[in-house]
Amino acid sequence: MPRDPLIALVGKPSSGKSTTLNSLTDTTAKVGNFPFTTIEPNHAIGYLHLPCACSRTSLPNNTPPTPSDPTPLHLRCKPNYGACLNGTRSVPIELLDVAGLVPGPHLGKGLGNKFLDDLRHADALIHVVDVSGTTDQEGKATRGYDPSADIAWLRDEIVRWVLGNLMQKWGGLKRRHTAIKATAVETLQGQFSGYGSTSAVVARTLDRLALKQPLQEWDDKTIELVVNAFVDEKFPTVIALNKIDHPDADKNVAKIARAEPAERLVLCSAISEVFLRRLAKQGFVRYSPGSEFVDSREDLIEQGDPDGGGLKEMDEKLRTRIENLKDMVLYRFGSTGVNQVLTRASEVLGLVPVFPVRNIASFGSGDGGGAGERAAVFRDCVLVKKGSTVGDVYRKVMGDAPMAYVETVGGVRVGEDDEVGVGKNDVSVSARICGCFWATAPFG
Repeated sequence: MPRDPLIALVGKPSSGKSTTLNSLTDTTAKVGNFPFTTIEPNHAIGYLHLPCACSRTSLPNNTPPTPSDPTPLHLRCKPNYGACLNGTRSVPIELLDVAGLVPGPHLGKGLGNKFLDDLRHADALIHVVDVSGTTDQEGKATRGYDPSADIAWLRDEIVRWVLGNLMQKWGGLKRRHTAIKATAVETLQGQFSGYGSTSAVVARTLDRLALKQPLQEWDDKTIELVVNAFVDEKFPTVIALNKIDHPDADKNVAKIARAEPAERLVLCSAISEVFLRRLAKQGFVRYSPGSEFVDSREDLIEQGDPDGGGLKEMDEKLRTRIENLKDMVLYRFGSTGVNQVLTRASEVLGLVPVFPVRNIASFGSGDGGGAGERAAVFRDCVLVKKGSTVGDVYRKVMGDAPMAYVETVGGVRVGEDDEVGVGKNDVSVSARICGCFWATAPFG
């Protein structure tokens, strides 16, 4: 059965990985300003924000769903997990906070290969970079450090790790490849499966390179080229430029932006997000995660709410901190950037949200017919990776149950091997399989 996507947070010690994890979840990972605060990998559930199927006006019964119940779908959407607010869905996704890496883990430095080994089954990486330049390559306090070096060495460590493991076995691998007349995909997948790879990943790697010479004739340079392409394909990486509120951040961001693809960069301040969420829970401010705006009691009174939204009054010190945060982060960058980090990671994976339902007419989770059924739609949402087929989604939702047939709205049937993805079967697509239906919506 296809497993759920896993996104790993990586980076050197004291870069803000654990704070970023806290800002993406409701967990409380151990946080400290010293190397190896995180020793064992922390698994947690983050929440990915995406358009819910309930907001799609193209659904044939959206407005109104039934003559007896004209309430729009988005007001009747009640997820079993996460939440849906005015058509924006919070979907759970698994995160892994890996202990901080220092240069040389493929040689056993720091806690060595254990850190790299924790990454094996990650589908994408979020590299948290301390863009303030106040921590050196080992996470120790300093000033004026160039954080662009962290991006280069982390990727290099992963490449050296994979390359070293492959080269140790290359002689025997090449002889066996020739003896059994295997394809390059078959031979490499036999070695790369330990990294959570699939034959499709290996095939895309080789297609990217378009190599002409057979595997048994590859030299060291070609092998390294293949490993580099494999790392890019297997571990797509989003670079979270953290601590953007520091005075030295701007010049470092500018340098990194000139060297790295813009679609892989996200500016963020994880500590600001954690601070705002804490104040919101304590009743001092009104704040939605990822929002550009934060309102205090005084703000709401000025907006016409005499009770100030029931918020607590803040002292002058706290009020000043909020104003500084607005000026340095929210007004300058539009948000703390934390939600965008997870969104960008999901985009590089090409994740597609799938909404299983049991009643295609009502989009409910029961057999339909009653007012209670109409009051609860799109209860579940699962995420599948790019390239997933209708059959993959079926097995994820239904396990080993026999498949009957799959159809879209309007009764148009689709095949088990048809791909589910953005732009493919993604507009109000429903499937009927042993009484189960699903609808997909594009991510982003």
